[in-house]
Amino acid sequence: MRQDVHAVAHALLALGLTPGAGVTIIGFNCPPWVLAHWGAIHAGGRPAGIYTTNSAAQCRYITEHCDAEVAFVEDHHQLAKFLSFRAELPKLRAIVLMKGESDEDGVYAWPEFLDLGRSVDPARLNERIAAQRPDDVCSYIYTSGTTGDPKSVMLSHDNVTWTAATSLGMVDFGPNPVLLSYLPLSHIAEQVFTLYGPCFIDATVAFAESMEQLPENLREIRPTAFLGVPRVWEKIQAKIMEAGAKNPPIKKAIAKFARRIGLDTGYADQNNTSRPVLHPLAKKLVFDKVRRQLGLDRCTIQITSAAPIAKSTLEFFLSLGIPIMEVYGMSEGTGPITVSLPHRYKTGKLGRPITGSELRIAEDGEICIRSRGVFKGYLKDEATTRATIDDEGWLHSGDVGRLDEDGFLEITDRKKDIIITAGGENIAPALLEGKLKTIPGVSHAIVIGDRRKFLSALLTLDPEKVASVTRAAGSSATTLEDAAADPKVHDWLMQQVELLNRDLARVQAIKKVAVLPSDLSIDGGELTPTMKVKRKVITEKYGPVIERLYTS
Repeated sequence: MRQDVHAVAHALLALGLTPGAGVTIIGFNCPPWVLAHWGAIHAGGRPAGIYTTNSAAQCRYITEHCDAEVAFVEDHHQLAKFLSFRAELPKLRAIVLMKGESDEDGVYAWPEFLDLGRSVDPARLNERIAAQRPDDVCSYIYTSGTTGDPKSVMLSHDNVTWTAATSLGMVDFGPNPVLLSYLPLSHIAEQVFTLYGPCFIDATVAFAESMEQLPENLREIRPTAFLGVPRVWEKIQAKIMEAGAKNPPIKKAIAKFARRIGLDTGYADQNNTSRPVLHPLAKKLVFDKVRRQLGLDRCTIQITSAAPIAKSTLEFFLSLGIPIMEVYGMSEGTGPITVSLPHRYKTGKLGRPITGSELRIAEDGEICIRSRGVFKGYLKDEATTRATIDDEGWLHSGDVGRLDEDGFLEITDRKKDIIITAGGENIAPALLEGKLKTIPGVSHAIVIGDRRKFLSALLTLDPEKVASVTRAAGSSATTLEDAAADPKVHDWLMQQVELLNRDLARVQAIKKVAVLPSDLSIDGGELTPTMKVKRKVITEKYGPVIERLYTS
């Protein structure tokens, strides 16, 4: 690998890459993506990953913002985005096509690109490497931008090496760990897990063929550790439930028995009490089989990060003997800030701070972090940097949370997302949205109510669960759009909301709901590539729907 990385670095030097210049990379996870990243760093460049779903305009923004001189693109689909604006960015010296060939001027196929470096004196690369220091910026992470243009997080060599070595060093991965890379490599979580981390735990990394083939690849690779964002776990849950619904009554009864034992076992482990005596039987009858079917039979740790996950999903997997470890982090902290471990976790909590870091809760509830993982600042944005890192080196996360008596972190909301009603009540929407998502069939929930007299919610239905929702509601609708327009579906959902309202304070009660005609999506612009909700986009897109909730 070192030889391949140096070959890429030599080729970049042949193209004239200057120290500190940006290098953009867009494409699905594959060896050339990783080699381009490492090669750029060795050559003194600063790689910046771009999400494959980004538009040409978004690609242009990032390429120009980081002063990129070289762009790596996966295929002709991604190449077309860059060709559309290339003439407008004179600093962009070359484009490297990781798959395929092109006759376009200044576009190099991967083998052609590597050939450029064969005549480069290795001493030139050694000089570039020797000139770099631990505190220098080595890469950029562009935040997915829930409120506007993405910000560029500047990470140093020390940021990434310390964080990867420390966080992964807390986990017992066992001998010969195997990891599966499939989440966007432009995201810090995947970079720490399958880009930097394997260097410190001697792991083998396999690359998924595509998101669609992930289930098949999981069974083929059988990773010893697996990282999934909440939406991935939710999709796996939906598939398991769908398959379980088709089982004969005797199998359903066995599964129900096993899941009850599994849930009791999971909480017994967390509380350091004795496991149920029937756990070995449940494990043999159900848990081991489920793990094998999923490809998690060798997995010693299952992780979720990047976005909030519903407690109902955590307990679903816990009941199947698959405890999911929650990790809290952010790009500005170089990824993991708190971690849960198989021998030390609490369902619904985000773990404890990683070794060598400090975490405190400010007077207004904001989570603040201080460690060697705290980033260098935002590229070309000193004002926002100063507002994010205070004079004492504390990183202000923008998240509101609390620590329990054992030091486990719990997020209660985003500081800027707090709703202030017309009556002056401060409401944390994330807490309520988590409860709403426990309603069977609801995939997303957006609580509305800022400067309003009462709270309402926009709900979306999971496309794979529409049939079960309409059946429960006594509706004949068969599509998402028809279900959203059916008063029977609306009334049934409102009944479920009323049940939840019983356990809420009066000011937290959801008075009205609207069912959207389609699920939220990345393509629709409502979700970031890491599946975070873009509240501003949603409130603008569905403005008329929201207004009807308060005027009808």
